[in-house]
Amino acid sequence: MTKPILPGEVAAAVVDPVAYGQWDPLHEQLAWARANAPLAVAENPELDPFWLVTRHADIMAISRDPQRFANGIRPTVLTNRAGEAIARAATPNNDGHLIRSLVQMDAPDHMKYRLLTQSWFMPKNLKIVEDRIRHLARETVDHMLEAGGECDFARDVAAHYPLRVIMDILGVPPEDEPRMLMLTQQLFGSTDPELNRSREAITSAEQAIAMLNYVIADFENYFGALTAERRANPREDIATVIANATINGEAIPDREMSGYYMIVATAGHDTTSASTAGAIMELAKNPALFERFRAADSDKAGLIEEAIRWTTPVQHFMRSAKEDVEVGGQTIRAGDWLMLNYVSANRDEAVFDNPFAFDPDREKNQQIAFGFGAHVCLGQHLARLEMRILMEELLPRLKSIELAGEPARVESVFVGGLKRLPIRFAAA
Repeated sequence: MTKPILPGEVAAAVVDPVAYGQWDPLHEQLAWARANAPLAVAENPELDPFWLVTRHADIMAISRDPQRFANGIRPTVLTNRAGEAIARAATPNNDGHLIRSLVQMDAPDHMKYRLLTQSWFMPKNLKIVEDRIRHLARETVDHMLEAGGECDFARDVAAHYPLRVIMDILGVPPEDEPRMLMLTQQLFGSTDPELNRSREAITSAEQAIAMLNYVIADFENYFGALTAERRANPREDIATVIANATINGEAIPDREMSGYYMIVATAGHDTTSASTAGAIMELAKNPALFERFRAADSDKAGLIEEAIRWTTPVQHFMRSAKEDVEVGGQTIRAGDWLMLNYVSANRDEAVFDNPFAFDPDREKNQQIAFGFGAHVCLGQHLARLEMRILMEELLPRLKSIELAGEPARVESVFVGGLKRLPIRFAAA
C-alpha cells in the first residue's frame, strides 16, 4: 500500500515554531488534515519523514498501545536529522536522548520510575498540600492587585504561581525559583528568540543542541547539589524521594536522577502556566463568562477543563513503531516515526461539538492535553487543583477584566502557550 503524503504546506506548518505562535492558520491546516488525510506522512527537507496523527481516536489508539509504539527508540520530541545525529553521538548507547526522564522510558523502566513519586500526585495526597497551595495562590493574587490595575498576566502571574507550587512540593527554596523559571523557559522556549538562552534565532542543529546542553548542565549542577543535601538531611518533599530512591536495589543512576528532577520541575510548571493564562484570556474577552465564574460559589471545573483543551500546552509527542501495525486504516511499518499532534486532537470535530468555540459547559470534555495510557501526565491532578484554587482566590476579588493589548504565543512546536497576556482589571 502506498503511504499517503501530506501537501507541502501542511507538512511545513506542523514543524514550524512560528506557525504554533500564530496558532489560527495552523488550526486551518490541521482541520484540513483531519478531514482529508488524518494519518499521512509529512516530508520536510531537514527531517526524516513521519506520520502526522491528527485525529483524537487514532492518538488514543496509539497511546494505549505502548508495547507496539515506543518512546525510547527515537527522540520523543520532533528533531531534525542533524540534531538527532549530534544527540546520538553525545549520549550513552547512542540513544539520542539529551534528557532521560519518564517521557523517554519504555517498559519495564517506565513504571518502576513512575511508581517512585506517583503517590505524591494522587488526589488523596494532594489534599494534604491543598492549604499550602491556597496560601501561595492568595499571595499571588495579593501581589497582582497591589501592583495596580494592569499587568502582563502570562509573565507576572501565570508564570510564577505554578512554579512556586511545584518548587514547594519538590523542595526547592523560594530564593532559587527565579533560576528555575529561567531554565524552564530556556528549555521549552528554545526555538523562541524571546525566551531561549541566546536571545536570537536558532539557525543550525549544532547551535540548538549546544544551547540545550548548557541548559541541561545548569539543571544537573543544581539538582546534583540538592541531591547531596537531601541525602544528608532528608525532608518531606519529592527531592528527598528522588535523591534516596532505588531501582532494582541500587541508587538511581545520575542521568536518570537528573531527568527525574527536570521532568517534575519543568512539566509541573510550564504546562499549568499556559492553561491558566489561556483561561484568563478567554474570561477577559467575554464579560458574561467572567461574571459567571467570578461568583464565589460557581463551579470552576468546566472552565478549567476547557482551558486545558483550548490551550493544549504540550503540543505533540513522537512515537516509534516497534512492529507493523494498522491504525486508522493505514499500515504503519516497524521503525516508522509518528507525531501525536494533541493540538489537532483537541479540536477534532468528531469528538467536540463546535471545537473552535471556548465552551466551559461541554457535557463531556474528552480533552487529551495530558496524554493517555501508560504515559498520561503524572501531574494532571495537581494541575487541575492549582488552577481551581487560583480561580477561586482570584476571580471573586476582581470587578472587571479586559485585554489591554495583543496576546502573543510562544514560538515552539513542543510546549506552547501565551508568553504575553496584557490585561486591565479593577479590584472588587
